[in-house]
Amino acid sequence: MDIRFYNTLTNEIAPFEPLTPGQVKMYSCGPTVYDFAHVGNFRSFLFADLLRRFLEAAGFDVWHVMNITDVGHMTADEEADGSGEDKMQVAARRLKEDKKSGKVEDGAVADPDDPYQVADYFMQAFLEDGRQLGLKVASEFPKRVPKATEYIDEIQQMISTLIARKHAYVGSDGVVYYSVESFPNYGQLSGNTLDALRVGAGGRIDAADQGAKRHPADFMLWKADPKHIMKWDSPWGAGYPGWHIECSTMSMRVLETDVLDIHTGGEDLIFPHHECEIAQSCGATGKDLFARFWMHARFLLVEGEKMSKRKGNFFTVRDILAGKATGGPVHPAVLRMELIKSHYRAHTNFTAEGLSESANTVRRLTELGQRLHAECGGKPAQVDRDHPVVRAFLEALANDLKVSEAMTVVHAWMSSPGEDAAEAYGVLLALDQVLGVWELTGADEASEDPESEVVQKLCELIDEARQTKDFSAADAHRQRLIELGYEVRSSAEGTFAQKKLA
Repeated sequence: MDIRFYNTLTNEIAPFEPLTPGQVKMYSCGPTVYDFAHVGNFRSFLFADLLRRFLEAAGFDVWHVMNITDVGHMTADEEADGSGEDKMQVAARRLKEDKKSGKVEDGAVADPDDPYQVADYFMQAFLEDGRQLGLKVASEFPKRVPKATEYIDEIQQMISTLIARKHAYVGSDGVVYYSVESFPNYGQLSGNTLDALRVGAGGRIDAADQGAKRHPADFMLWKADPKHIMKWDSPWGAGYPGWHIECSTMSMRVLETDVLDIHTGGEDLIFPHHECEIAQSCGATGKDLFARFWMHARFLLVEGEKMSKRKGNFFTVRDILAGKATGGPVHPAVLRMELIKSHYRAHTNFTAEGLSESANTVRRLTELGQRLHAECGGKPAQVDRDHPVVRAFLEALANDLKVSEAMTVVHAWMSSPGEDAAEAYGVLLALDQVLGVWELTGADEASEDPESEVVQKLCELIDEARQTKDFSAADAHRQRLIELGYEVRSSAEGTFAQKKLA
């Protein structure tokens, strides 16, 4: 299969092959656990998940790592030197107030002044949200989900290496800085030049502390600050690491390589975060590359506008699932479909209409799956990636993850899945190995639910009433299913009921 991805580093679509045949080492920037993750965050996380699932379906052994940032991510993260306040301090202060006002459930965080408890609270929330939306790496915690606070020794070792290689220095303010002038290729990912950064291009560089730095774009690796909420002893004084150095260290240590096959993240991380990762990683290893492919997901818009708490269109995953944004609960399978169905390099517009369309897709898939599961007794035929439908689906994704083209294959197949139920059910499972939607509906386990016998009986009664044209009885049975929380659809093939999706 000819796999081609767009590479932000080269600004072109190029053939993809991993360094080690058959094995892909992939790193994704994960959440800073100072708040609940919002749907924009999960747009990026699920893009990486879809990419991973596709590569696995294509036959690769994928080592996927997604980090947890629990220290050192500053509020002014658009500035390369990471000025501002540590986001964990902000979270601790906010949680303390929320606990007083009763916004946080009693006992959720015993001591909001303890940043480790705050970080753990939001980390567990992220993992729970991730598992609900089928994020595979969320179920691999802690093996493939490292926390920055667990890698302080390794971070300090990398900083020491950078100092020894003349890529870093201790400024007059006691901060350890990376010298961007020591790395000629600085700016290769984002297109920024050192000359532009010297004068603060785009207002990104704060020149207030230029006296401590050799170049205004030099960025922080370690800051000595004995008053900081989280600190560790170091050769440069008790303090904490910079945000950028954490990802370089964790990615190479956990993936056991100096050069990654793929690095993913949101487009907002291209500069300064990913640019800085490249500089310090290459500076430490002496290699020309840190990641061979850089893949970035574009922003998520909400009803055509950028998410903003001020505008009231800022939604966490929990808000959407609970129905706070839509007027009714949304099934995790529907939210996953909505967040993965658009091409990662196009802005995704999150709308009520889009959610409804995604619910219809999940509904069709679920109804078909339920029927096929029943007809083949839950025993699918073995279907591999050479099956015509699966091959067409994977070939669409092999073209820079063109998920809309892949979904065209899925919709066409659902309209005419063939007469062999076992084969068709096998195809569905093969497709869902990548989509990850059917697995979230739990429809294949419905027969084990004690309620399922009642539901199945009511469906049969609806069909019998329709055959005898006793429509009042059919409506009564249908209403009973609705009251139980099911969506009911009748067709020439019979009546199907499933838990409400959206």
